Amino acid sequence: MRFDFSIARRSPVYDRPWSGSVEFHGAIFGKHLSFRGYSGTDCPYCEGFVIAPSAKVGTTPSPGYANYVLAILLLTYVFNYLDRYILTILVEPIKQELGASDTVMGFLIGPAFALLYTTAGIPVARWADRWSRKGVITLGLTVWSLLTAACGWVRSTAELALFRIGVGIGEAAGAAPSHALISDYFPPERRATAMSVFQLGVYLGMILGLGIGGWLVEPLGWRLTFVVVGLPGLLVAGLLVTTVREPPRGSFDADMPSRVEPKTHEVLQFLNSKRTFRRIAIAGGLSSFAGTGFGFWVPTFLLRVHDMSYAEVGIQFGIVNGLSAAMGSLLAGRLADRLSNRDERWRLWIPGLSVLLSLPFLSMTLLWPDSSTIVLWLIPAGVIGGGWAPPVYSAIQNLVPAPMRAVAASVLIFFITLLGMGAGPQAVGILNDVFEGTHGEAAVRVSLLTVLSTSILGGLLFFHAARTLPGDLAREPGARGA
Repeated sequence: MRFDFSIARRSPVYDRPWSGSVEFHGAIFGKHLSFRGYSGTDCPYCEGFVIAPSAKVGTTPSPGYANYVLAILLLTYVFNYLDRYILTILVEPIKQELGASDTVMGFLIGPAFALLYTTAGIPVARWADRWSRKGVITLGLTVWSLLTAACGWVRSTAELALFRIGVGIGEAAGAAPSHALISDYFPPERRATAMSVFQLGVYLGMILGLGIGGWLVEPLGWRLTFVVVGLPGLLVAGLLVTTVREPPRGSFDADMPSRVEPKTHEVLQFLNSKRTFRRIAIAGGLSSFAGTGFGFWVPTFLLRVHDMSYAEVGIQFGIVNGLSAAMGSLLAGRLADRLSNRDERWRLWIPGLSVLLSLPFLSMTLLWPDSSTIVLWLIPAGVIGGGWAPPVYSAIQNLVPAPMRAVAASVLIFFITLLGMGAGPQAVGILNDVFEGTHGEAAVRVSLLTVLSTSILGGLLFFHAARTLPGDLAREPGARGA
C-alpha cells in the first residue's frame, strides 16, 4: 500500500524539504519512506533493506535529458581515450629525444598507465557506488587532464612514467561510474544501444588523439602537443558538474529487496559465483590484449614499414579506422538490443563473432604491401572489430543488481585493461626488440601478428560464456530490471 505525500518540514537526514510516499511492506521490513529525488537506499527510516527505488514514484528521467547526459558522458570518455592515444603517435619523437628503447616505450604506453588504473579502479568504483557518481567522474577528469598536460614538461622517461601513472589513476574514475550512471538513465532494453554510444568515446578519442597528434607534432613538437590535448578536458569537467544530475540508483530495477551498500568482498564473491562473469572477464582480457597491442603500435608500424608521415598516419589509421570502428560499435549495440529480446545470449554471441571475424582483416592490414590501399583492409577491420565491447558491458550491467554495478563494471575493466593495455603494448615492445636483429624495421609487423593470434581464444570464450548467461540471469531475477 502506498500513500503519496509532500511535507514542508525538513528531513532528519537532508537539510531541505522533501516529499515522497509511505509504503508498508509487512512485518519483516516495516515502514519504508521512498523520497522523490533520492534512491531508496537514502531512506532515513530503513534498516539496510529497500523494496522500491524512488524512481518508481515518478523520477524516471525523460528520454531527452537521458540522451543529453549520455552525450556529456560520451564527451568525457572521448577525453579519456584521447589522452591515452596521444602517446602512441608521439612514440618516435619521444624515443629519439629521451633515448628510449621499444621495450621502454611499450612500458610507457601500457603498464605505466594500466597498473595503477586497474589497481585504483575497484576502490574508485566502490566510492562511486556509495557516493556521487557524477562527482567521482568530474574529479577524475580534472586529474587526468592536468597530468596529461604536465607530460609536456618531463625531463626523462622516469618522469613521464610517473605522470602516466597519475593519468591512469585519474582515468580509473571514468568508465565504471559512467556505466552505472547509464544504467540508471536507460532501461535494460535500450542499455546496449546506450553503451554502444558511450563506447564511441574509444574511437572518437583515437581519431582525435592520432589526428590532432599527427597534425600538431611536426609544427609544435611532442611537448606542446601534450599541453594542447590535456587542458580542454577541464572545460568538460565544468560542464559535467554543473549540468548532469545524479539519478536514483536502480531507476529501472524490479521491485525486489536488496541489501544496501554491499561490502566490496560481497560484490566480488557475487561476481565470482557467476560462471558467465568469469568467462566474460577472461574473454574480454584476451580480446583486449590483441586489440590494444595492435591499436597502440599500428601508428609506429605505418611510420616505420610504410614510411608514412605523422599526418598520413592520423588520417589512414586514426580517422578511417576510428570512424569504421565507431560505426561497428553503434551497429553492434543496436543489434544486441534487438536480438536479445529473442535470446539474451546474443549479447555474447555478437562479441564472439566480432573478435573472430575481424582477425583476417587485421592480419591483412599488416601483410598488405601497398600503403596507398591499406585503408581497404582497415575499414572492414574497424566495422567488424569495433562491435565486441558494448554488448559485453550491457550484459554485465544486466547481470548484477543496481548497488553493485559500478564495482562490477570496474572488475570487468580491471581484466580488460590489465591484460589489454597493461600487457598488450608491452608485449609488442619486447617482441620488437627481440625480432629487430632478424627483421629490422619490419620487426613490428611480426610482433603484431604474434599478439593478434591470441584473439582467437578470446572470441571462442565469448561463445562459451553465452552458454551460462540465461541460467545466471534466471538465478538473479532482480538484476536485469524490467
